[in-house]
Amino acid sequence: MGWGNRRLNEAAAVCAVQFPAIGLVWWISGQLGDDYDYGGAYGVFAVFALACLLAVAPLVLPVLGLAHAVVQVLPAQTLARRAARRTRGPVWAWQLCFTAVLGAAWAAVAVLLWDWPFTTTAPLFAALGVLPVLGLGWLRRRTRGFWGVWLPSLFASVGLFLLTFLGGVLATVTGLVEEYEPPVLSAGQLTGVWRGDEGAILHLRPDGRAELTALPTESESGDWYAEPPFTVCDGTGSWALRREGRDGVVVRLDGGCGQETYWRIGGTETDPELFVPFGDPDAPDVRILTKAP
Repeated sequence: MGWGNRRLNEAAAVCAVQFPAIGLVWWISGQLGDDYDYGGAYGVFAVFALACLLAVAPLVLPVLGLAHAVVQVLPAQTLARRAARRTRGPVWAWQLCFTAVLGAAWAAVAVLLWDWPFTTTAPLFAALGVLPVLGLGWLRRRTRGFWGVWLPSLFASVGLFLLTFLGGVLATVTGLVEEYEPPVLSAGQLTGVWRGDEGAILHLRPDGRAELTALPTESESGDWYAEPPFTVCDGTGSWALRREGRDGVVVRLDGGCGQETYWRIGGTETDPELFVPFGDPDAPDVRILTKAP
């Protein structure tokens, strides 16, 4: 490919700039999309976790930047220079085109491996190459040496991260981006069969009775740090809709297995879920039930 150490270093530095902001956008979208940890996108624990991620960022970002440069940015640059020698047009324009093509190609790989939606993934992967392509031209005209490359990358990365954070806060405060609100379900909508991982089944009957199969419940010991932090129960019991605080379903078991368990309502009106965060509140083991059709 003819990529020297200098080209690799420059491309990795420019690519690394955007990853903290991308990670923050992913974090905020995940927190606002649902709230299994019921802490909110800007809660104390969330901010502390972000601070920890920033502390290790200097070790991780160069690796991510180098990987991105090798699989998308530098191949696009090589193809762009060959195309520019045979046709008219600036190299940077050709590089943007080839970056988009490679982004679509990697999106197709993601569809095959992980079943990601191509119509969403392809534009995102193509957009990942825009900033590095434009930044490389600026960087090569104004900087020299290792620190001359990575210090501007550091400042730009921190600035982009802070702008993204402030933008997310303002968008949430002003209502442009609404925080997640759980659906309000009636007792009739809750009746039926709910299924979870490892064969867990909760059957809520209209008469207030419940049937349990391999269902995680609050353990009798109440030890947050037990492994696992819940007790798996079979049998029968009763259930009731509770609207104090967050809506949920209280399941009480007959017999001596486990304790009363409060399953909170999540998901959406059309695709509801029940969930319980078991164990340590700072790092819970979240168990989720989805309603069977």
